Amino acid sequence: MAYLTARKRAAGLGSAKDGTHHFWEMKVSSAGLLLLVPLFVFTVGPMLGQPHDAVIAHFARPFPAIVTGLTLAVGLMHFKNGAQVMIEDYAGGIARKALIIGVTCLCYAMAATGLFAIARIAL
Repeated sequence: MAYLTARKRAAGLGSAKDGTHHFWEMKVSSAGLLLLVPLFVFTVGPMLGQPHDAVIAHFARPFPAIVTGLTLAVGLMHFKNGAQVMIEDYAGGIARKALIIGVTCLCYAMAATGLFAIARIAL
């Protein structure tokens, strides 16, 4: 052990081995949101202030329902990953684990609820 350099001692240590994967997920979801958010705004925007029946009829069509569902799912997964990074940076111990579990459960619950609502309208 005395003959190991600092580089050899540090090799394989210090990371959770998934930093690149997490970074790549954030970049891909960012690019997806870059395309989805304008589509979402131009799809949902005309429905603001419309009566309930018009909104239901609009989201019963496939394109608005798919755009809304994709935006919701990708946006919440992007939020989950970003919040996890923030929690890992600023919280420690058992609070870190509890917060990560809480944010993950919250994001999945919101995504499931939103997708269920869109599916009920569209189908």
